Amino acid sequence: MDYQGKAAVVTGGTRGIGRAIAEALARAGLNVCVGARVEDEIVETVAALNEYDRGNATGVVCDVRDFEQVRALFEHASAELGGVDVLINNAGVGIYKPVEEMSPEEFRVVIETNLNGVFYCCHVAIPEMKRRGGGYIINISSLAGANPHPRLAAYNASKFGLNGFSEALMQEVRHDRIKVSYIMPGSVNTEFGGDMVSEEKSWQLQPEDVARVVLDLLEHDERSLPSRVEIRPSRPQKQ
Repeated sequence: MDYQGKAAVVTGGTRGIGRAIAEALARAGLNVCVGARVEDEIVETVAALNEYDRGNATGVVCDVRDFEQVRALFEHASAELGGVDVLINNAGVGIYKPVEEMSPEEFRVVIETNLNGVFYCCHVAIPEMKRRGGGYIINISSLAGANPHPRLAAYNASKFGLNGFSEALMQEVRHDRIKVSYIMPGSVNTEFGGDMVSEEKSWQLQPEDVARVVLDLLEHDERSLPSRVEIRPSRPQKQ
């Protein structure tokens, strides 16, 4: 895929993995629209992306749990960037609690963000990609989508579901020249789930490692599709 000058939407694009992906895409010459929930963070991120002077960057407030906000995100991207060719579904939350201690609202937040939000974005993006002759959807999943853990039931459920959704979607749209891949990172040194970025966790993946995989996927020849990519720390802490 020749991605120079293409337009990409990145959800959760102001922090952690999403910010690293947005920066990598901007440096590679794509036009980037970031969606996130905090307006001040969007303003700062867009300004930083535009400093690369390789493409145009824009952004809008979007909670992916709200379908109308998702629709507005893509309308904004189309108006500002001319369309959407690449969708990075990165927005996600993690609440780590035993099932008996997790409230129904907390469970809904995880599922609606990590799974419903991906559906909403794909539902809006696919018709636009078809009109433009193709595109690429990359969903940021997790190794927790294949490995269950205690205190992670809601997160596990959302990522197991996301993996199945991605596999089915890939088969639905591949003949429309739309690729679908999902990336399953292991431990990443971010603030996700209440963690703190720390030099003591230098053994973990960095957000830039996941961003590199995104660029690698976009650079694949059209005839090939790495539909599922696992990435993990090469030297994790010994148990």
